[in-house]
Amino acid sequence: MKTFLIQFYSIAFLILLGLPTKAQEPILDQYIRQGLDSNLVLIEKDLSFKKAMNGLEVARSMFLPNITFDLTYSHADGGRSIDLPVGDMLNPVYATLNQLTNSQNFPQIQNEQINFLPKNYFDAKIRTAVPIINTDIKHNRTIRETMVKMSKREIELYQRELVKDIKVAYFNYLSALDAVAIYKNAIVLAGEGKRVNEKLLEAGKGLPAYVIRADAEIAQHEAKLAEAEQQLRNAQYYFNALLNRPADAAIDLIPQNKDLQSNGEALAVEVEGREELKSLNDNIEIQETMLAMSKQAFVPKLSTFLDLGSQAEGLRINSNSQYYMIGAQLSFPIFAGNRNRLKIQENQIAVAEAQNKLDQARQQLELAASVAKNELVATQKNFESSKVQLDAAATYQRLIQRGFNEGVNTYLETIDARSQYTNAKLANNIAAYKLLSAMAKFERETASYPLN
Repeated sequence: MKTFLIQFYSIAFLILLGLPTKAQEPILDQYIRQGLDSNLVLIEKDLSFKKAMNGLEVARSMFLPNITFDLTYSHADGGRSIDLPVGDMLNPVYATLNQLTNSQNFPQIQNEQINFLPKNYFDAKIRTAVPIINTDIKHNRTIRETMVKMSKREIELYQRELVKDIKVAYFNYLSALDAVAIYKNAIVLAGEGKRVNEKLLEAGKGLPAYVIRADAEIAQHEAKLAEAEQQLRNAQYYFNALLNRPADAAIDLIPQNKDLQSNGEALAVEVEGREELKSLNDNIEIQETMLAMSKQAFVPKLSTFLDLGSQAEGLRINSNSQYYMIGAQLSFPIFAGNRNRLKIQENQIAVAEAQNKLDQARQQLELAASVAKNELVATQKNFESSKVQLDAAATYQRLIQRGFNEGVNTYLETIDARSQYTNAKLANNIAAYKLLSAMAKFERETASYPLN
């Protein structure tokens, strides 16, 4: 029974470490994809990305004609006016014509007074405006396109961090699960020792102290088991929270296949794939575009327009009230109090600042990647050492147990051997998952996990 349990947990532990099995390989990736699809923070960032895309579409639409319908109605009385003495000028002529024709065909008319403000007047028109030359529209579109890329980088940046968190949380869960199995195995071994001592005591060959000591050993392992089970539940809750799942959702126990024998020293420290650097490069591009925009402040702006409408007094709509108007508008700046020159200098400084931020970030990221590599190398060495210690502890425990069964070794020696074996298994378990976590962290620092 004891040998079977040892073999069973050893095989289970090796499976958890990721023996190359095709059916097991994609499971962790499936959890990662699930987390990338359902994480609440990513959903929020995706909305920000859509907002940036909408802003880009607005910038692109600025190149299209702008068509508007305008309707103006007004009514006024009083104000400035002009007197037209048409009666004084035409009435003598009309009187002479009436005498000559012996008729009243030419009546007398009154002088007119015309107000400048129209009465009961309307002006309805459809205006079509088209920009012909406007460099600001082009630069604004370029800036919007870069902002869309930066928004996408922000999503990818969080995705990479989430991938690392999911992997580390998953390995922590598996480590806690292994710890529970190890303590359960230790309780079984301690219970077997208690049973043997009770049999020896019944046969008059054992000591009551050994039975009491066995009870204490079982109680000690049960206390550690309770703590390990609590850590297991916490690890399960955190992992499911990352995936936006119910806290008690079941977790598949077989992780992604990982080569724990890989040579960490041979790994290259490459950070050019980091989204942080790409975003800073995008920021430089935006600042350079703004600099180009400020340098083109003296480029004239030209636009054309076409009005099709109707205007008249008395709300009359007929062929006489209809009109069209076509025109062009040219704007050419001459002097702005040196503001354009100062704006160019300001944008040049902004470009230099953005470049400096990029250099600083690259230096910091390279340092972080180097630290992650050193941690990976150290944890790999610790894992190899823990395997040696586990093999030695297993051999020692087996020899002491055999010696106790043959009456050569004392029961206290078997307790010590079992404790060493349990501690060695725990240390090997911790070292194995620390190594997997270190791999995930190095993968994060070098942005080597394929998001797409």
